[in-house]
Amino acid sequence: MPLTNTAIRSAKPQSKPFKLSDGGGLFLLVQPNGSKWWRYKYRFGGKEKLLALGSYPEVSLAEVRELHYKARKALSAGIDPGEKKKEAKQRLRSKVESDFESVAREYHEQHLHEWNPRYARDVINRLETHLFPKFGKKPIADITSLDVLDALRVIEKAGALDMAQRMMQTCAQVFRYAVTTGRAERNPVTDLRGALKAPVRKHHAYLDANQLPEYLEKLAAYQGEPQTTLALRFLLLTFVRTTELRGALWKEISFENADWRIPAERMKMKDPHIVPLSRQAIAVLKELQKLTGHREHVFPNQNNPKTFMSENTMLYALYRMGYHSRTTGHGFRATASTILNENGFQPDLIERQLAHCERNKVRAAYNHAQYLPERRKMMQWWADYLDEAAKNKSPKKPKK
Repeated sequence: MPLTNTAIRSAKPQSKPFKLSDGGGLFLLVQPNGSKWWRYKYRFGGKEKLLALGSYPEVSLAEVRELHYKARKALSAGIDPGEKKKEAKQRLRSKVESDFESVAREYHEQHLHEWNPRYARDVINRLETHLFPKFGKKPIADITSLDVLDALRVIEKAGALDMAQRMMQTCAQVFRYAVTTGRAERNPVTDLRGALKAPVRKHHAYLDANQLPEYLEKLAAYQGEPQTTLALRFLLLTFVRTTELRGALWKEISFENADWRIPAERMKMKDPHIVPLSRQAIAVLKELQKLTGHREHVFPNQNNPKTFMSENTMLYALYRMGYHSRTTGHGFRATASTILNENGFQPDLIERQLAHCERNKVRAAYNHAQYLPERRKMMQWWADYLDEAAKNKSPKKPKK
């Protein structure tokens, strides 16, 4: 006999599960804990199978009969209703997991091992701030170039042109990942080339050769903290990035080999870097050793010696010396590069010493120690050049 709602409601649990049949393989399975499950037993390919159709009362008797009818109809058409249900669930799951936010977070997770923590935080924070609120829950395959442009225009109108460009790059990377993993067919960001205002690139102010003698004179007369003065001297002698100098550790310095070996994790391009140390650079380090040799950092923070020097320490010293807007710590890299190029040193030597990342991957096939003997000579020439500049208003070119 077919089931009735009264019979279902009045079915009391027993010590073991039992069935109430509705006919055609459809039955209600009553569990000892009182739960009631709809099941459809059928045969497909010579095998007996069981299809779950929900539970009572969430799925009513009328609703389960409709589901039963559709399953039997599929079966008569040679389709396994159980497999059909699995495919439908998979499509739904795929759709849910293929919204832009899910794909972007998956992309972010895939690259955590190769990004430094700060950059990884910046990427996800930008996505959460600028893109997820706009189309984070939209299926990534349905997002158009106009959707992306609308979100980027908001950033652009706020005047953050650099941020808008970075967000477009990040968005493009997420879409490329979606295409690679089968969640999207194309990358709509490729249609946006030239759509955003290009930011105006401001180069760091730097000193030219004629300005060096005056600067070196003022540095020699500077009455600030001795550690800051030595840091500025060492920065000019080595022309590393200020972040690399500030984080320098004594264990990275080898007086015996006369070099400073900066590990990859502290470099902008994530490649280890060797800085040959001139006699003058060694002399600066010897002076620093008297002040900070008992610390972990070569340039410890004055207020918290367990960390390193503040990013503003050298910059404010330059301001006090009268060099506001005239040069920066980073500008010394341009000063050294310009003078070394003008004096005939090979561009590859200079670029290698600046630890620039080669955009031409063929030329980038060198390791961090390449040209080291030549770079040692160049760094000593540079230090000697600075000595001459400190003594002469118009320094002569030292012999290479």
